[in-house]
Formats: sequence, C-alpha cells, structure tokens
Amino acid sequence: MKTSDFYYDLPKELIAQDPLEDRSSSRLLHLSMEDGSFEHRHFTDILDYLKEGDCLVINDTRVIPARLYGHKEETGALIEILLLKRKENDIWECLVKPGKKARPGAKITFGDGILTGEIIDIVDEGNRLIQFHYDGIFEEILDQLGEMPLPPYITHKLKDKNRYQTVYAKNDGSAAAPTAGLHFTKELMKQVEEKGVKIAHVTLHVGLGTFRPVKVDNVESHHMHSEFYMVEEDQAKLINDTKKNGGRVISVGTTSCRTLESATDENGILHAGSGWTEIFIYPGYKFKMIDGLITNFHLPESTLLMLVSALAGKEYIMAAYEEAVKERYRFFSFGDAMLIL
Repeated sequence: MKTSDFYYDLPKELIAQDPLEDRSSSRLLHLSMEDGSFEHRHFTDILDYLKEGDCLVINDTRVIPARLYGHKEETGALIEILLLKRKENDIWECLVKPGKKARPGAKITFGDGILTGEIIDIVDEGNRLIQFHYDGIFEEILDQLGEMPLPPYITHKLKDKNRYQTVYAKNDGSAAAPTAGLHFTKELMKQVEEKGVKIAHVTLHVGLGTFRPVKVDNVESHHMHSEFYMVEEDQAKLINDTKKNGGRVISVGTTSCRTLESATDENGILHAGSGWTEIFIYPGYKFKMIDGLITNFHLPESTLLMLVSALAGKEYIMAAYEEAVKERYRFFSFGDAMLIL
C-alpha cells in the first residue's frame, strides 16, 4: 500500500483559518456504512443519526499553551520552544527552534525570568530535554506566558484560547486539540444525553506527531509516534455494557478511536488502565470496539486519513473527500465534520 494512494488535491482556500462563531453550525458530511451514500447536513443534525442505547466516546484532554518564546542567557538570541511530553521533576521533552544552537548546557529565560530552562540532553528526532525552574504553579505560568500551539497550516492568530479547546476539556496535557470535539456545544451535549445516548470519556494527550507527514513510500514502513492514554474503570464498564446491550459505540475523533482500539482486547473487551500507544490504523485493520466515527477532514497522505479509510474503505473515503472539495467544505482543525456510521 502506497502513501501516494492517499493523496488528494486541496485548494488552499478550503483550509479553515478561524473557528466559526457558533461551534455547532459547521457542516456535516454523512457517510452511510449501510448503503455507501453521502448526505450533506449540519452538525446539529448529528442527533438524527444517534439512537437511544448508543454511546458517544469523547476525549477529555485539555490543550496546554505549549508554545513558549524565550531568550538564550548567553547571547540574547530568540528561542522558540514547544512542550511535547512531561517527563519528571519539571523536565519536558521539547521541540526547539533554532535547534542547531540549542546545545546541552544552554540556559533560556522566559517572561523576564519568571521561568527559566536548561537544555540537559538531545533525544529522538533532535528533540531536547529541558529542566525548568520557577516559583509557583507551572500551569499558571504557562497560561501567562504560553501560546496555543496551532497546527502549521493555520496562519491566523487565535483571538480566544478557548476556541482551541473542547467544551468538555479537563485533563491537561495535549499539544493539539482533539478537533472532532470542537463542534460540540454544552447545549448539544445535553440534547445528546436527553435522547438516551450515553457519553463516556477517555483521555489521550495528542502529540505533534499527529501533524508529521508520512515520509515513507510504503505505508506499512511508517513508525507511529507514541501518545499517553487513560481509560477509567467506570468508563470502561459503560462502554462494554453498551456493546453487551446491543448499542453502538461511536468515537468522537480519531484520538478517542485510537484509545479505544489500543485498550480493547481481541475478544472486544475494553480494559481500564493507562499507558503509551503507538497504534497505527490503516486499511486492513479489523476494528475491535468502534461502530462509528465523528471526525474532521484530514491532510492528504496523513495517518489520520489512513485511519478513516480503514473504517469506511479507501475508495469510499477518497470519493467523499472529492465530494467535500467540490461542495466547498472547510478542511482541517477549524473545518467541517464527517460522520461515518
């Protein structure tokens, strides 16, 4: 299977640069797993497709303002840092620009010295380990100094940090938003529950590997980045009971999907716990837990496009993307949504 099989042509003007005023007013392209048809709807119409006894699974991760700008103490040179993974004792794995001058031992000052960091090691893919020093609470300092790490294809400045968070974001740790969830308002979530649909939550802290292009020609040769996930005991029970009672498990986003498929055994039982997943889902994969997926439109040749192709079939997905381009849907993080069910 070739990476180029997942290429499609996208006019630049269809990449959404700003979130819509009303989260739930985005468009929705429904792909029917029963008859292979397309339906053009609005996101609030999601209620028409959900049934009593179904379970929506959301990812409650919260994006941290992980982009920091500082200066090297020795030279005053500007340094950009992106927090990727918290290690221990205030040590973070970071992406540093410019990387060549960021050698171990270099000290960096942020925000007039309320936060300082020292590069202590160089690890995989040239990322740096940085030991941070500060007084107070790290998260509060981040809120003060950090910026939301918007994907590289978004060039507009985000006016309101909360628009790159889901309304149910709770657990700090993501370097990117689980964007399928951005379409939900609190009111829409309430309407979903009133319909008799259960809402379960899992956590997967989205890493920047999400945006890394697949650089190999052969899909099977690609190595996935690892991301931390958690499934709580009561949520695992809720999801397992849904399946047992004949309900459908519908994942809100590829991140919830990857969590569920990572924590489900070969017998289709979801297990509570936490850990790191490197699951790579592409056509040929047999899904163990999910029955449907709410998702955004993904980059050409990306692992996320491969995941949705595994669920609905590559030909069907590529035809749907062609339809979405023709109908001028908005693409990527702040774009419109797709329902595969």
